[in-house]
Amino acid sequence: MPTDIADLAGLIDSACRIRGKFTLRSGIVTDEYFDKYRFEGDPELLRRVAEHMVPLLPADTEVLGGLELGGVPIATILSAITGLPAIFVRKKAKTYGTCRLAEGGDFAGQTVTLVEDIITTGGAVRDAAIALREREATVHTVVCAIDRSEPGGNTLSEIGVTTYAVLTKADLDAARR
Repeated sequence: MPTDIADLAGLIDSACRIRGKFTLRSGIVTDEYFDKYRFEGDPELLRRVAEHMVPLLPADTEVLGGLELGGVPIATILSAITGLPAIFVRKKAKTYGTCRLAEGGDFAGQTVTLVEDIITTGGAVRDAAIALREREATVHTVVCAIDRSEPGGNTLSEIGVTTYAVLTKADLDAARR
């Protein structure tokens, strides 16, 4: 792992890995929790993550698609760094107002690179890719801050979506402070 990535992994792990008593979505109780919003709410860490994402963006990217909720701040700063427009992709289309699935500019007929904070199974990315394709976008890539999927757990390749990550769970575990 290059030094700058190792440094970034250490900073993120130190900021986000907290101790206490936590009940996970699965119902399991644990004494350790990874609070991803701690790096997303820190402007310096967020910028460093985004800067490491820039070279992961495919050359044909026309629009950045930040997934609700964690992908939105990353897509916003990536948009500011690269000059690419961003859309913000909801889990479900609104049932009021514009009734849109994605807020921001038009994306039909364009190549949208999805932006996510953490991928574990890829379920939210899968749903977003399919929904955007149904609305005439080309979606073939997701870039994420952290890929913490287990071997075989990320099945996005089955729908033609390639995953690129700045860090993996193993990188964070190796950097544990």
